[in-house]
Amino acid sequence: MTEIRSFRPEDEDAVVALWQACGLTRPWNDPRRDIARKQSVQADGFLVATSGRDVVGTVMAGYDGHRGWVNYLAVAPSRRRGGLGRRLMDEAEARLLAYGCPKLNLQIRVDNSTAIGFYEAIGYRVDEVVSMGKRLIADDAAS
Repeated sequence: MTEIRSFRPEDEDAVVALWQACGLTRPWNDPRRDIARKQSVQADGFLVATSGRDVVGTVMAGYDGHRGWVNYLAVAPSRRRGGLGRRLMDEAEARLLAYGCPKLNLQIRVDNSTAIGFYEAIGYRVDEVVSMGKRLIADDAAS
């Protein structure tokens, strides 16, 4: 049985390994710093899916008072296409609704057609906007 629950500190190594296995990490984003940052802001929006002692999925959700955001949706490659991604998103959406969040946004790398197809299948659509970013704190890959 797969359980979805809030992240616990002892999950960190398994979460980072999952993100790496799913190709979600990038040299300019230290995943351990991202975890620490999330633990300081709406920590209950950081969910893990576990099967026994194994972390097999994650999602990070937050609400800024205007929009909700989702990051780090990951499902272990061996567990894909079984509904776990949808279950994680359903729980993230429920938690955002509890905050009073009216709309949810997420970003997908333009070349990730599998993720785009997944989100379209669960009701997401492309917004006609340009996503821009500016790094305020540099993460170094050696951390």
